[in-house]
Amino acid sequence: MLITEEVVAAILKKYNITVRGALHIGAHECEELDFYKYIGLAPTDIIWIDAIHSNIFKARQKGIPNVYNAIITDKDDVEVDFNVSNNGASSSILELHTHKISHPDIVYVDKFSEQSITVDSFFKRNDLDATKYNLWNIDIQGAELLALKGGVESLKHVDVLYLEVNEKELYKDCALVGEIDTFLVPFGFTRIFTKICMHGWGDAIYVKTSG
Repeated sequence: MLITEEVVAAILKKYNITVRGALHIGAHECEELDFYKYIGLAPTDIIWIDAIHSNIFKARQKGIPNVYNAIITDKDDVEVDFNVSNNGASSSILELHTHKISHPDIVYVDKFSEQSITVDSFFKRNDLDATKYNLWNIDIQGAELLALKGGVESLKHVDVLYLEVNEKELYKDCALVGEIDTFLVPFGFTRIFTKICMHGWGDAIYVKTSG
């Protein structure tokens, strides 16, 4: 996370948002546990989703609750290829594009195929109450807009989004930050804080300011 926990906490306070629970898509190694603790969440208040089976196994071995294996996109039950990178964190359903120039040491070393699922179906099929999770943190390497498109029903209950965003096409055909802005406007979200690194990717916080 490029945006500090202090900045996130200040934004929540400014907009009078009490976070009841978090949906974290792109769990990796669940590094944000301390961040969630900082904003007042218990481990049981967080749902973690990751596509890589070994990440799920490691998290469960650590005793982290509510860890699920899934490939989140905008479509249900479609066979999707998932690319695994040598650093783990850059793994994606999308092919590397300018990422290969910005980070030439990172390459895909493996690939597997599994059925996709949308956020809306994920909540329903796992009998989870979407109304509890009013903070979404999505970091899935260029596929963030796809996840949002597959969660339009559940998105109604969200007050704040923490998203990885791109100003350059680091992954082939990935959505750029302006496209995400446009998509979220009808849902009442405004991008109120952004931090972009020199390579053209970064993090953004969206707050529901209307609707």
